[in-house]
Amino acid sequence: MEKVPAYERDPYLRELETEVVATGVEGARHFAVLADTILYPEGGGQPADRGWVGDAPVLDVQRREDVVRHYPERPLTPGAVTVRLDWARRFDHMQQHTAQHLLTAVANDVFGWSTTAFHLGEHVCDVELDVASLAPPEVASLEETVAEHVRAAHPVTTRRVGSADLAGLAVRTRGLPAGHQGDVRLVEIAGVDLNTCGGTHVRSTAEIEAVKLLGSEPMRGGTRLLFVAGVRLRRRLADHEARSARLRSLLGAPDGEVVAATEERLDRERSLEKRARSLEDDLAAALAEGLAARPGPVVEAHFEGRDAGFLQRVARQLSASAKAALLTGGTGGNAFFVVVAGEEVPLDVQVAGRELAAILGGRGGGSGRLFQGKAATLSTRAAALARLEALFGLR
Repeated sequence: MEKVPAYERDPYLRELETEVVATGVEGARHFAVLADTILYPEGGGQPADRGWVGDAPVLDVQRREDVVRHYPERPLTPGAVTVRLDWARRFDHMQQHTAQHLLTAVANDVFGWSTTAFHLGEHVCDVELDVASLAPPEVASLEETVAEHVRAAHPVTTRRVGSADLAGLAVRTRGLPAGHQGDVRLVEIAGVDLNTCGGTHVRSTAEIEAVKLLGSEPMRGGTRLLFVAGVRLRRRLADHEARSARLRSLLGAPDGEVVAATEERLDRERSLEKRARSLEDDLAAALAEGLAARPGPVVEAHFEGRDAGFLQRVARQLSASAKAALLTGGTGGNAFFVVVAGEEVPLDVQVAGRELAAILGGRGGGSGRLFQGKAATLSTRAAALARLEALFGLR
């Protein structure tokens, strides 16, 4: 019979005296095989544990055939070692995984929705249910039924049975791994669920603490249901409360009025942005009119604190004139330029634009009568302007 590892014998064990019996390299990663281990290898939807072998952090744990490989931060040598578990991470996984078993059982037995997949994420978990969609009242009813079972403190136990005995049990399973031989591990929530599973779980549904369903979304013809449980739920609530407190302070509104106050602020901001765009258009038109009134075929202007979008506004207005222009601007440590010419101006704007971009150490592009780009420096702006004037025989 295959030796049952310590993480399965006692998922609450946080430290273990054992020994490194083999080491090697897999790809670019060093690995070590231990005589026994409390570190769970990734599988069954549950991520691998983290911990330490001696003083070396373990970055990953994987099962390779019948061997558990630990991937430490640095190479290990054979011999006696103490293995320590990242308990906070493990207990979180135990709470989420047991919550999933309970959620799956209730969804199937009470509501008729079977689970087709499970994912234990870093922040949020989910199950995929074979139901086209879930209405909010259905989600609320499922959550309340799960809560009743959490409060009931059903014992959660594990055992192994032979393959021959499995057929006679009312076991919930999505099938055994391909090529599986030997005993099958069962996880039972007393009176609620009996499931094939190799993961780690809490001793009682009471230790799940609570389960919160966060919402649902369509997924592969079914519905993905998002949830969190236990310490993760309390931590999430604390984060929400901290954000709410900050929002109350910023908006000067109580919880019940935060949404309305935010909507009011956003409406006001959109109105101000619209007015600012209108004023910028008016300013661009006035500046273009002033540039068009200057003598000579070539004009120039620099707009400090203005971005590429503002240069384009001025250029579009100026393109209706009989001028060629070099416009530059700078904001946030970035420099921009635009070369523009009216329809009657004898200038290949795209050729001129590429030449000026090279002088400014930048790059850009455009079409027709406008070329725009980003400059590496404006210290050569005078040289760029001189080249533009030279194209008209002014220098």
